[in-house]
Amino acid sequence: MGIVERKQRHKEDLRMRILEAAKKLFVQEGYEATSIRKIAKEIEFSPTTIYLYYKDKNDIMYALHKEGFTMLREKFQVLMSVEHPYERLKAIGKTYIEFGLHNPEFYEVMFIMKEPMAFIDSNCAEDEWPEGQRVFDFLEQTISDCQEMGYFKGMPAQVLALQAWLLVHGLVCAYISRHLIKLSTKLNPDIEVVDLVNHVFQSYVYFLEKTK
Repeated sequence: MGIVERKQRHKEDLRMRILEAAKKLFVQEGYEATSIRKIAKEIEFSPTTIYLYYKDKNDIMYALHKEGFTMLREKFQVLMSVEHPYERLKAIGKTYIEFGLHNPEFYEVMFIMKEPMAFIDSNCAEDEWPEGQRVFDFLEQTISDCQEMGYFKGMPAQVLALQAWLLVHGLVCAYISRHLIKLSTKLNPDIEVVDLVNHVFQSYVYFLEKTK
């Protein structure tokens, strides 16, 4: 590996360390309580070093937001090869749930914390959310494909997509906040909470399929 490649790898490694430290602090201590100085202390670098990569903590927060959506879109990309849209819809729900449950800190930055949306409001066109829209469009298109095959007749694809997203979002939020973990033993003590979340989503899709 040449000098240029080593420098580039070092820069990328440091960038990822900054994001990981910031993500941890944003979730554990809150956005307002987290400063550039605290992030720098977490990775044992000076604040000046961080400013070489990001102009402020708003910039870091939005970078985390985009990073999380990149990860989620990569997982969804694999599902494009699922030809039958009804099976693809079920796979989307399962993949989304697994992403949220296995990446709770990223999920909070992407879908729960308000700061990234405030950044988008200030820096993007009105009513625009490019990262979230790409994910939602994939879900909506899959539902439209289902409708072309006779599923979910008479129901607007956009509304169904929103319902499906709100269901899995609510389940993931309940899991991350530990409310669902506390309830799961009463709901079904013999099933793992992750399996319970997936079962609820599958039941919802099955119910929709029966209403066609």
